[in-house]
Amino acid sequence: MKKVLKITGISLLIIFALLIAIPYAFQGKINDLVKRLINDNLNARVEFSDLSLSFIKGFPRAHVTVSDLVITNIDPFKDETFASTKDISFTMSIKELFKKNGDPMVVNAITVNEALLTLKTDVFGNNNYDITKKGDSASSGENSFTLDIKDYKINNSALNYIDEASNTAIHLTEFNHQGRGIFSAETSELETTTETNVSLSIDSINYLNNNRITLQAIIGLDLSNSTYTFKDNKGFINQLPIEFKGYVKQLEKGQDIDITFENPESDFKNFLAVIPKDYSKNIDAVETTGDFKVKGLVKGLSSEETIPQFDITITSNNASFKYPDLPKRVSNITINTSIKNTTGRADDTYVDINTLDFTIDSDVFKSSATLKNISKNMLVNAHINGILNLANLTKVYPITLDYPIKGILKSNVNTAFDMDAIETNAYDRIKNSGTISINDLEFTTKSFPSPIIISSAHMNLNSGTVTLNPFKAKTGDSDLFVTGTINNLTGFLLSNGKLQGDFKASSKLFKVNDFMTVDEPLKDQETKTSSDALKIPDFLDCTINANAETVVYDNLNLKDVKGTLLIKDQKASLINLTSNIFDGALAIAGEVTTNEETPNFNLNLNANNFDIAKSFNGMALLQNLAPIAKLLQGKLNTNINLKGNLDDDFSPILNSVSGNALAELLSTKISADESKLISNLEGALNFVDFDKLNLNDLKTKFEFADGRVAVKPFQLKYQDINIEISGTHGFDKTIDYRAVFNVPAKYLGSEVNRLIGKIDAAEVNSISIPVAANITGSFTNPSVNTDLSSGVKTLTQQLIEIEKQKLLNQGKDKVQSLIGHVIGGNQTKTDSLKKEQDQTINKVLQDIVGSRSTPDSTTSSTTNTVKNVLGGLFQKKNKPKDTVN
Repeated sequence: MKKVLKITGISLLIIFALLIAIPYAFQGKINDLVKRLINDNLNARVEFSDLSLSFIKGFPRAHVTVSDLVITNIDPFKDETFASTKDISFTMSIKELFKKNGDPMVVNAITVNEALLTLKTDVFGNNNYDITKKGDSASSGENSFTLDIKDYKINNSALNYIDEASNTAIHLTEFNHQGRGIFSAETSELETTTETNVSLSIDSINYLNNNRITLQAIIGLDLSNSTYTFKDNKGFINQLPIEFKGYVKQLEKGQDIDITFENPESDFKNFLAVIPKDYSKNIDAVETTGDFKVKGLVKGLSSEETIPQFDITITSNNASFKYPDLPKRVSNITINTSIKNTTGRADDTYVDINTLDFTIDSDVFKSSATLKNISKNMLVNAHINGILNLANLTKVYPITLDYPIKGILKSNVNTAFDMDAIETNAYDRIKNSGTISINDLEFTTKSFPSPIIISSAHMNLNSGTVTLNPFKAKTGDSDLFVTGTINNLTGFLLSNGKLQGDFKASSKLFKVNDFMTVDEPLKDQETKTSSDALKIPDFLDCTINANAETVVYDNLNLKDVKGTLLIKDQKASLINLTSNIFDGALAIAGEVTTNEETPNFNLNLNANNFDIAKSFNGMALLQNLAPIAKLLQGKLNTNINLKGNLDDDFSPILNSVSGNALAELLSTKISADESKLISNLEGALNFVDFDKLNLNDLKTKFEFADGRVAVKPFQLKYQDINIEISGTHGFDKTIDYRAVFNVPAKYLGSEVNRLIGKIDAAEVNSISIPVAANITGSFTNPSVNTDLSSGVKTLTQQLIEIEKQKLLNQGKDKVQSLIGHVIGGNQTKTDSLKKEQDQTINKVLQDIVGSRSTPDSTTSSTTNTVKNVLGGLFQKKNKPKDTVN
């Protein structure tokens, strides 16, 4: 017994080993077969990562798996992927592997996992799926498969159909399909089950949006006549059941189609079943009355030139529904809609919404519309007449809005247009008439940071334009009263068009931030952070003539604002904008742009008669341009040209600001009580009383860039002391200035008076000494250093020159007197006598000057005296600053 078991075990082990090993002997043959079939039948590039053969998976059949198959098109769709799959598996009898080349091979089962198939037709009519070779090798029986399929599956796959000529797109996702049948017999049956999500769009309009469709169908196969008959079939569109019957017959140039379908029940609950379950929720407990019926016929030739004719009707009469958890009912529902094509030409397909009426509470809403030329430039003709309380939307239907909305909408509108006219703003082809009114509308949108409350709005519709008369609204703390015209309301509502118009707007209070878009925060890498950024809404394309009592921007309150605002492409251009602020007048021109990653501005500001203290304390920009001005009291005229970037709060990024300015001070004095800078200057320059500094009619120019302000040299006066100031400071409050004081001699005290005591008064008054003060550090911690070198040199030179001139004059007088006495008044002197006279005068003068002092000793003595005098000027003294009588 043990021997028998041992032999049996060894035999089974050998068989199992053969089942594992033998496929490797056939794998090369299978690989060659697949490549040959591809090359003989397809005009495309086919690649796969692996091909395997197993006798274990499908025992007693062979199991062939092709992994990572990718089919790529050649011209005219070069390098575009036609199909890709994770793997395709074939199950067949082992004996099929031993057939000779040319013998038909029977495949019993096929499984496709995670396939993506893209069918595409370009604008020239080329199809990317025309990849089979034409000719004898492809059409003959050589190397062909005979399908004796009893089971096939397509799992978790997707299909895209794109027709660029008609702008039609069909997308199938989560596609799962399986079937059983025998394809080799002339007549047989195929049992199929299909589940998928379907999206359909024609000319950018979505007719199906991820709608769930299921289908259970038994299809009769008549292969000899290429006819496929639907015998017992039931499908679902979302939760709406549809039964259909008919056939599809394959012809040489297309398909002959004859199919009818309808929903088997007529309860109005079937209408709710059409809506995706995510939106309609659980409809089992919904109370309904009335009927709902869908019937359709599709019949005719489907070919490259024609489509089948069809007639699909959707009807409902006097229906109603109420969700059990919601307070209100929708009643008096009447639907009469048909989708037809009576010619077989795709362009002649049209939708006729003859009636679509309903009532909520006592509000009656009626509408009708026709849609023609759907596959190309769709023509729309619609009429809407009724009242709709927007707050009732969530009270009758389980819909969750991104933002709550309420208000009363009344309309009586006729409109006719084509979609191309909407997209190109061809107003002559947009025919509107009627009125729309809105009362107590309140809603929130991402376009504005606060809810928008429209207390009343009345619109008269004309061809291509809408007249606002008037429009009253509030958002945040701002109010708005608008009249004007809108040129593209239909395009704005139905497509991605701009809100174009020309408006007159007035407001009692207008806060700029109430009308700025807030961008979503970035959610990138952890290293990136971003706060919400304000943007000018990109849907605005309009001209606004504004008049506001108060406009608030940042912390500024502008009064009596008037001007024109042009908004387009997230750019606001300001034209002749004037206002009153800081007890003066302000004029602004320029633009603010937010269509780039970093918002920027380019403005010209003209201020007239500004209160200096109020303006420099109120505007951060002015504080940084001239921080010293916060110590001033008086009036200011200035013209500032500046440009730079804005931060997320719409405030200037100071280091990016550049430009230039011209400033003029009027009736100005210094308020230096709390200024460390003035205190340090007074300590270093005790001969100047800054309270008495004359700043009237002071004019200065300055330029700014890269975070620094360069002040051009300007002159001011303290009594009879002329002062020249120039230098730079940074937006970081660092300073580097130089002030040169030209000090008259009379301020120099008794030492200098004794030194120049014999100088004429006129000569003394002509003497002035330049004293330089270098101011560095920062405005909060300044450092003042005086430079006496130029003053010492200047005063020394002046004193020596005056003393020398006095000595020369004295000596000349003595010599003239001596020579006159010697030679008398003889007027007939020869040239030799004159020359001798000059030589004698010079010698006598040199002797006189030399006897008083040598040049070196005079210069040294005078210089020391001057240093002592000037040094005393900058020492603190316990005496009044103003010592001049």
